[in-house]
Amino acid sequence: MTLITARHPTAPDDDGTTPGPDGATVPHDGTTATERPAPARKTRGAGLGVLLALLATLVWSGSFVATRGMADSVPPVQAVFWRWVVALAAVAPFAARPFWRQRRIIRRHLGFVALASLFGVALYNTLVHQAGLTTSASHMGMIMAASPVLMAVYARLGGERLGARRLLGMLTAVLGVLLLVGKGSPTVDPAAGDLWMCAAALSFATYSAMLRRKPTGIGGLAFLFATFALGALMLAPAYAVSLTVQGGFPVTSGTVGPLLYVGVMSSAVAFFAWNRAVSLIGAARAGVVYHLQPVCVALLSYALLGEELGLLGVACMTLILGGVALSSAAGASGARR
Repeated sequence: MTLITARHPTAPDDDGTTPGPDGATVPHDGTTATERPAPARKTRGAGLGVLLALLATLVWSGSFVATRGMADSVPPVQAVFWRWVVALAAVAPFAARPFWRQRRIIRRHLGFVALASLFGVALYNTLVHQAGLTTSASHMGMIMAASPVLMAVYARLGGERLGARRLLGMLTAVLGVLLLVGKGSPTVDPAAGDLWMCAAALSFATYSAMLRRKPTGIGGLAFLFATFALGALMLAPAYAVSLTVQGGFPVTSGTVGPLLYVGVMSSAVAFFAWNRAVSLIGAARAGVVYHLQPVCVALLSYALLGEELGLLGVACMTLILGGVALSSAAGASGARR
């Protein structure tokens, strides 16, 4: 499934460029992208995209630990609602003005923005917090590592050629994830929380695929502000019901600290980095970097919780890192060509 929306022909992007009538990028200094050394610019953009995807992956890895830590004290819907309220407050000083300047084009593409808010903000995070009730943080991270496979399927349906080396690297990384979850066997007997995480992976992959079709005239900060606000509005009725039925949660350092982390770092910082990475290198290639998430979660679990990796964990980590390296190298060579 590929979602396609109209692209605004003249509005400038956040990077100071404007899409020309023939699809070429026109910087504001009057030159066209074809007048500059495209291969070098593509290589730099690919490198920055990989780094931004890695930053988002590292931050999101910590969010699984934070989510699991407050699962027993904060109901899922309430946690997600306050996450996005905090995130909205965090980005408002930087994003409110771009949002206001671009409000007309956002209104023009409101259907697209609303769908992105549903899959990437409201639904995905609610599913993650629901999963945290019945599965471990490490399982949450490992299952989410399957989402790049779905991203690649979306990319292929959209006409993107993945290449044999990238496919081999992705399959290698997925094998490492399956062996890790299955404790040495490529088969998995998932718990209820694992199934919730599978649904979350599908929701996040859909969101990431949509980012490639984001209308050009909507800048990154304005897009974040709009999706955060709409996501919080979508969650408000469910939050009211949860508050009535389940009551509120205790305001302590054990609840406020994780909410601030997932609100500021995992939502504002990581989402901006991820959205920019997808715009630079595409959802499929960014998804390859995302395969590092189970490794990061395992390392955090070892550092913070004292969980041993063991020989199996080291072997699976090697498969995941090797698959990521192979796919990233294949993508970088493709960009240079």
